[in-house]
Amino acid sequence: MNRAGGMRIFCVANQKGGVGKTTTTVNLAAGLAQLGRRVLVVDLDPQGNATMGSGVDKRQLDFGVYDVLLESAGIAEARRRSDKGGYDVVGANRELAGAEVELVELEHRERRLRQALAVVCDDYDFVLIDCPPSLSLLTLNGLVAAHGVIVPMQCEYFALEGLSDLVNTIRQVHANLNPELQIIGLLRVMFDPRITLQQQVSEQLKAHFGGKVFDTVIPRNVRLAEAPSYGQPGVVFDPTSKGAQAFVEFAREMAARLG
Repeated sequence: MNRAGGMRIFCVANQKGGVGKTTTTVNLAAGLAQLGRRVLVVDLDPQGNATMGSGVDKRQLDFGVYDVLLESAGIAEARRRSDKGGYDVVGANRELAGAEVELVELEHRERRLRQALAVVCDDYDFVLIDCPPSLSLLTLNGLVAAHGVIVPMQCEYFALEGLSDLVNTIRQVHANLNPELQIIGLLRVMFDPRITLQQQVSEQLKAHFGGKVFDTVIPRNVRLAEAPSYGQPGVVFDPTSKGAQAFVEFAREMAARLG
């Protein structure tokens, strides 16, 4: 599972919107940083929420993911420090939406991110890629670059339906473009144990995916939701909150699984 330099690259992906992908990305990054790991976040979503949620102003980027994909800048030039989070960020803004169109004509268009990350493989232990909800050339760049996919999901009625689409996408990428790609695990987020349906879906997930379901469960938590407006991961914004503690626990679980 290792690639050059021992750096491990993960997409945080789910084709359903609003499931907490960005919250998962920035809080796992901050949690891993607290464990002493060197972490890079790559924001592949033109909305730039992972960028802003890390305390990096998306309106003030000299270079971002857009420049990296079009090879007008390398990751070393584009990365910015999340001072609060303790990790590096390659940021995104609306400009990135244009990259979709521009990439279509280019050679190796789905391998651009993978090639760019190879250059900094000795700088990081973990790379976390925040993918947009749609299956686009941007998401494809993330999946081709990654060793594995972390899938945050809410335990709701339609969650399993959306998951089967994602599993099919991962299978296709694995077969055609990236034989290393696999699902690392499913992370139950925004979980409320008082809701019977959520418990039932959670049990279905465990029955269906077994050890692929992370032990850690992220509860529904107001402080996690408030943190991005302060430009901080929830883990830093309110370390005592249940959500923050759950993400630190998740970072420990990830680090233990992967050594």
